[in-house]
Order: sequence, then structure tokens, then C-alpha cells
Amino acid sequence: MLIEFCYPTIRRKEMDAVLTVMVDEKIGPGEQAERLIQTAKERLGFEYCIALRSPAMALFFALKLLDLPPRSGVVISSLSPAYYIRVLEDAGLTAVFCDVGAASPCPDAATISAALSTATGTAALDTKGDPAPDNDTEAAGGSKITVRAVVLHHNLGFMPDMEGIAALGIPFIEDCSAAYMSGFGEKKAGTYGVFTILGLEERDMLTSGGGALLYASDRRNAAVLRNAAELPPEYGLPDVNAAMALTQFKETEKNLQKRGKIAELYTQSALRQGRHKMFVCPDMFEYNNYAFPLILETGMKEVAAYAKRKEIAIENAFSKTPAGMGLVKQENCPTACSLSLRAALFPIYPRLGDAAAMRVAKLIQTLP
Repeated sequence: MLIEFCYPTIRRKEMDAVLTVMVDEKIGPGEQAERLIQTAKERLGFEYCIALRSPAMALFFALKLLDLPPRSGVVISSLSPAYYIRVLEDAGLTAVFCDVGAASPCPDAATISAALSTATGTAALDTKGDPAPDNDTEAAGGSKITVRAVVLHHNLGFMPDMEGIAALGIPFIEDCSAAYMSGFGEKKAGTYGVFTILGLEERDMLTSGGGALLYASDRRNAAVLRNAAELPPEYGLPDVNAAMALTQFKETEKNLQKRGKIAELYTQSALRQGRHKMFVCPDMFEYNNYAFPLILETGMKEVAAYAKRKEIAIENAFSKTPAGMGLVKQENCPTACSLSLRAALFPIYPRLGDAAAMRVAKLIQTLP
């Protein structure tokens, strides 16, 4: 029997919560969305939050709240979600790609610094050099792009050295859709940036079937967000989605425990096989086990064929990113482009049974 790669964590509690909202015939934005924001505030400690219908909408609003001049450069990782590019275009801004750190799916202070000095809009970046004055970068046609912000995607739930990035002095938006509860001790993902996006899509750490929270963790930025919070109901997260997300928040500890147990099993198998490597985490980092990736010694083809024979679905970790879609020049973002070809993800989700987890662990240990 095939072990699916991804399975939304929807149990009876989530179903009952959604059914209750449907029975009450109040499925649009309303009381459940307000309760979701209050519950999220208790867990995440932000100052202010709005619940929106999609992460793309949340990113668009966050960028607009930064009030950047038209065509400003915004640094994004070459392994960010591809929809970032469309949102930046819609916001009248210029995507500037950067590489990721060594043995990491995330950019770090060094790769972001490189993007501040050498860039082409919506093209590849060099990863060497010091920041240029005023963050000016040269476009392909010889004109200057001024990089004024960063959108920092915590890829697969991992995080870089956040203090180093903050020290660059450039405002950044955090996307912790996969990094909910990852962090450095008490300092969790989503507490560093000017604004934070917590996606609630099907494959995010928490799911409501669609939607996102956009929040600010300090009073100054919260005031900016609050002033822009009067939105038509068509922008708001419907109660039918909010009810599911509310239950997911309440089940956090149970789901994290299950993920941790599976990840420990997989890690032991990965260490035994030795050929394929795991990502390296910064000191003191606590991972939420959103995913279990391996950096393959070879490409995906042989490993994917082997997994298919064992009836276990695996995926390329970065096929739907700018690097994975061929939008980034390999010579300028070598690490990201390499990872886009040989980083595999294995099934890990709370509803994965013990027997299925053992099958995946055996697969990892015997990978070609």
C-alpha cells in the first residue's frame, strides 16, 4: 500500500469544529476568526494581527505597509516559494534573488549581504562582495536597483542565524508558515521581522485549508498594521477556515510530539546509511520537524525510482522554487541550484502510523 507523501492533519476535532460553524450558518469572516487571532496571540505573543484569505494576500499587504518606492529591490531566497515573484510584481517591486547558506535551505547574513552589493532584478545574484553604499545594486541594463527590504522564508521550518541578519539593518518580513514553533529557545520564528506571515495552507505547519495570519510583534509596527486593518470582508479569513485553524493551534503539543518521534526514527536511519546528508542547524536551534529532508549524494532520479518500488512517495524539496524552475543562474546561486536538484523530502506528518514510519525509516537506511 502506497504511503502518501503528505496528509493534512485533520482529525475528528477539526471536522467537528468546521461542522459546528456550518450548522450555525455563519461561515464568513466573524467570531471564529476573532477567536483564532486571540488564541494565536496567546501562543505567539504578537501585538496585533489580521487574518487574511491567503499567504499571497498577506505578503502583498506586508510589502505595501513597508511603503517602499516603486521598483525597489526586495531580496528573496532562490529557494523561496515561486509565488513571491508574482506578488512582488503586483506590488510594483523588483525581486532580487540570493543564494542560501552552506548545508542550509535558508539564506544567511553573508548571502543577503551579497544581494545588497551585486544584483539584477528578477535574475541571479553573485554571492561574493561587500554591501554597496545605500544598498544600491546594478541591474542588467546598467541602471541601479536599490534594495530596501528582505522577505525571509524559513524554508522547511529551518532558520538561519537571525541575529546576524538583523544586524544588517535592512527591514525584513518573516514567513514562518513552515516554521511555527521552530526557534532559538524562547525566541521563536516570527518574532524578529517587521511583519510576519503565518500561512494556513494545506501543506503549512498549521492548516485551515487556506488563509494566513499577518502580524507584528512590536508596538510600532503593530500600530502601522492596525491602521491598515479596516478591510472589506472579502479579504478576511472565513470562519469555516478559522475554526479548523483554531483546533490546530490547540493540538500543537500533540502534533509536535508525534513529529519529533518520527524524526528521531528517521535520523537514526539516516546516520546509519551515511551517504546522504542532513541539513546543518545553527547552535541552539530547536526544530519543529516540519519536514525530513536529505541532501542526496546523487540526483533525485535513482532515489525516486527506488522509493516508488517500495511504494513510498517522496518529493523534490525545491522543485516549485525560482531555482527549481530554472529562473536563477547556477553560476550565481550555486548552492541553491544544487539543492534544487538533489534535496529529497520523506513523509513525516502526525497521522503517519508507526508501521508506515518504520517502512520509511527502512527506506532511508537502504537508499541507493
